Amino acid sequence: MQSPSKPPAEVQAYDTIRRQIVSGLLASGTRLTEQALAREMGLSRTPIRAAITRLVHEGFVERGDGYSTRVAEFPEEELVQLFEVRRRLECYAAERAAKLATEEQIAELDRLTTEMEAVTPPRSDSDYQKLSAANTAFHRILAEAAKSPRLMAVLAVAVDIGVVARTYQTYTEADLMRSVGHHRELVDAVRARAPDWASSVMSSHVLAAAHSISSARQAP
Repeated sequence: MQSPSKPPAEVQAYDTIRRQIVSGLLASGTRLTEQALAREMGLSRTPIRAAITRLVHEGFVERGDGYSTRVAEFPEEELVQLFEVRRRLECYAAERAAKLATEEQIAELDRLTTEMEAVTPPRSDSDYQKLSAANTAFHRILAEAAKSPRLMAVLAVAVDIGVVARTYQTYTEADLMRSVGHHRELVDAVRARAPDWASSVMSSHVLAAAHSISSARQAP
């Protein structure tokens, strides 16, 4: 039987660096050098450079003076603002989705929530990756169900993928159980065509995420 081929070098580099950032192995503020990363992964500098460019775009990495790059830092006040902007936008998206989502979109939201329930609480790095991927897809479909290209564009700019992905790694088991419960209730609210209910659950969901990441930052 033929073994599966390896992903392209750029994908390998991106997945590895992103995983190290999300897991905390590469802490906020850590300087990244193409040469060191290339040596560590056994790759050339070209795929490393492409991976870093993608990570900068997604908010995991930030550029400094000249060609220097480092793992992005998020000051407390910036996090507060980011989560409040996200809360307001996603509450509006949830309201519209409750009115406008198709039966197919509701079914997909249900399926993704079932996927999250199956790996909650996560017991491995693979479980965390599945949970994060399903969560990202859930929020994307909910936004698509709002049927507002302008809202989708604003959400794409306002919701920092890097912060959202790292939030999952800071959650306690209780946080994760509560989060997946919010997703299940959001499905119920959208299926019931209840905009106020959907908005209320989304507000609680984002506020809980903000509290979790703030508590993790203050822990000794």
